[in-house]
Amino acid sequence: DLEAESKAVDLETLERIHAAKTGALLAGACRIGAIAAHASAPQLAALDSFGQHLGLAFQITDDILDETASTEELGKTAGKDREVAKATYPALLGLQGALELAATEAAAAVGALATADLASDVLAALCRFAVERKR
Repeated sequence: DLEAESKAVDLETLERIHAAKTGALLAGACRIGAIAAHASAPQLAALDSFGQHLGLAFQITDDILDETASTEELGKTAGKDREVAKATYPALLGLQGALELAATEAAAAVGALATADLASDVLAALCRFAVERKR
């Protein structure tokens, strides 16, 4: 993530960066819980996919909020990404494109659960929170 500052990156590179950061963090958390619950291989795969998509949705929203929210709303310095020329989804796709991609990733996370019959209203609500949050 830091190595991409002040560099032009394409969407594939940006997604790879965040898949290895926020996506991996959430996929790992899902996997640990799944292992503890003795999940099957298809369930593990579905939860890995859920975590990756949720992580990307969360990260995209984080990038959007850095551009659109105030420091007071965020509870941290707003606009910092632009100051350090960080590669972000709004910079690459525009604000509307980033909003659409965040919603797509959240929907993909919910869809991943359905592939292993793991649909959950609570986890679907978590996906909505990831893209609707204000801080």
